[in-house]
Amino acid sequence: MRIFDVISQASLFKGLPVEQVEELSRICLDQRYRKGQELFSEGSRAKGFYLAVTGKFKIYKLSPDGKEQILHIFGGGEIFGEVPAFAGENYPANAEAIEAGRALFFPRMSFLELIGREPAIAVNLLGILSQRLRRFTHMIEDLSLKEVPGRLAAYLIYLSERSGSIQDLDLDITKTQLASLLGTIPETLSRILAKLAQQGIISVEGRTIRVLDRKSLESLAAGEKGLI
Repeated sequence: MRIFDVISQASLFKGLPVEQVEELSRICLDQRYRKGQELFSEGSRAKGFYLAVTGKFKIYKLSPDGKEQILHIFGGGEIFGEVPAFAGENYPANAEAIEAGRALFFPRMSFLELIGREPAIAVNLLGILSQRLRRFTHMIEDLSLKEVPGRLAAYLIYLSERSGSIQDLDLDITKTQLASLLGTIPETLSRILAKLAQQGIISVEGRTIRVLDRKSLESLAAGEKGLI
């Protein structure tokens, strides 16, 4: 896929004139990553941000005892690492490729100079950042206020909305990664999936989850009911 096409289809840059997309194509670096390769580490200087092209990239933090908490997983067309880059700060978390992939890297200074000439990019950026803030707010609420079944139900509804499918959901990450994203362990996640299946709320076949009772799933996500 051409760099021009990748940039023009990304939410941050959608709708920009051809000339501005061409300028963005000139300042970015096209980079490939192998599975498990680090993009940046917590505390390192944020020299730029990334646009995922292919593959998947996790943003995560490590506790003092080495426990991993995944904050987000980004895939094709999504921007990450932009907040500390624009603020001129250090990266607040780690980033790693969870499968072989490709990403475009936008150097901070080159991008800021471009924004000075093309303020329309900054307007798009504000929209992306506000969406990201809402997402993290929901994640904090889920981790602090909901039990694991409610977190899982909320994630499945989010996955449904993102994919546009109200019934069949394909997990694009492993169950171990999903457990980390939900702040639990794989064994607990497996037990909850089994209970949801036993109660006829979902069915599970490999990485495909079929929603059988969406109303019950929504009630569980809202904290209106719990698992028996």
